[in-house]
Amino acid sequence: MAWLRSFWSGLPAEGRWLLAVVAAQTLGRGLTLPFTIIYLREVRGFDLGVAGALMALVAVAGFAATVPTGRLVDRYGARGVLLGGQGAMAAGCALLAFAAGPWTAGAALTLIGLTFGAALPAFNTMIAAVADGDVRQRFFGVHFALMNLGIGAGGVAGGLFVDVEAPATFAAVYLGEAATAVVAMAVLLLPLRRLRGRAGRGAAPGAGRDPAPGPREAGYRAVLRQPAARRLAAVTFIGVLAGHGQFQVGIPSFAREVAGVSTGAIGLAFAVNTVMIVVLQLPVLSAIGGRRRTRAMLVMGGAWAGAWVLLGLSALGAGDLPPGAGPGAGAAVATAGLLAFMAVFAFGETLLQPTVPAVTNDLATDHDRGRYNAVNAAAFNGGAIAAPAVAGLLLGLDLGAWYVGLMAAGCLALCGLALALERVLPPEANGVPATAAPGAR
Repeated sequence: MAWLRSFWSGLPAEGRWLLAVVAAQTLGRGLTLPFTIIYLREVRGFDLGVAGALMALVAVAGFAATVPTGRLVDRYGARGVLLGGQGAMAAGCALLAFAAGPWTAGAALTLIGLTFGAALPAFNTMIAAVADGDVRQRFFGVHFALMNLGIGAGGVAGGLFVDVEAPATFAAVYLGEAATAVVAMAVLLLPLRRLRGRAGRGAAPGAGRDPAPGPREAGYRAVLRQPAARRLAAVTFIGVLAGHGQFQVGIPSFAREVAGVSTGAIGLAFAVNTVMIVVLQLPVLSAIGGRRRTRAMLVMGGAWAGAWVLLGLSALGAGDLPPGAGPGAGAAVATAGLLAFMAVFAFGETLLQPTVPAVTNDLATDHDRGRYNAVNAAAFNGGAIAAPAVAGLLLGLDLGAWYVGLMAAGCLALCGLALALERVLPPEANGVPATAAPGAR
């Protein structure tokens, strides 16, 4: 708590209001996130193929939005882009609440996807405008913990409220999410009205309010010519492909179809993941402060690889228990493995989220920060598109062991990518002062 009080007291007022925007956004997102596929299938009656294609629109639209978003952020500032994104979210959720046909639902989910494409580059740039150095890294970590807390609380509230036999309950939660987007817009328009959202490297907190005119913004080609930017994008892509991107399709499908875990246990496992992130994030932030961010990525990759191996061994070995183990012993072993996987995976997430965005923004300058964040967002969305396809292909062919092995190998590859990134990363962007770099941990 002392660490949290110190962090809070060191933030400018704009930073505190940005956290209020996070709380509003994620609480609203949690109300609907676990239930959209159920809404499309069981309330609106779309067949599985149509519902799956509609869900894919979110990731595709988000990926398409990243390139223009980066340019807009660099030219006009992050606040205006974030405002537009929240407006699209409010419109998309309100439209989805009354989407009786697939075309209307498709338009609504496209608007929601565009919001996600705009939010990551714009919001990360806003954070860079109010915090720098170690405070910036801490902000990204607190942001991630608050995001999980908001989504978890919203998910519990939504789960207690929605009922497939009462379609109006689904309309209510989507309108509730639209309302939280309006609340976020109000914060951006009033308390944050002077925060344009552009900050130069090493700028003091609050430097993003009124940036002086500078040289013409660098293009994406200039950003991608930097080895550090390319390697960081690779870390993000593989991290999503073998990590976050598996949460929607791969992990639930493996748990149900290979391990035979109950739906209730799957829900519990996701709750364990959320709780562990909220509990561990602040201690992890305290532990990694002043240390090389690439070493945190290295530990993350190793932890994730171990988590995947643990999941595979427990689930695939559940059918080979000794005689007399009991009819439910296999399911119990598989459930325990899934819970352990989610707990260990959460630890890795608390290492990833404070480091990659902080490195991205410490590499950037005032005039290309939006593009750096957009490149990272494009890598994130690319991994989110590829992950369900890889999981669906391997699990559809009953290659559960290959699936787990590939995911574990991808996490080990993250370790190699982190070391490769360290070789080209300036010490300051790696979280250590230049004078301390040779002996830094």
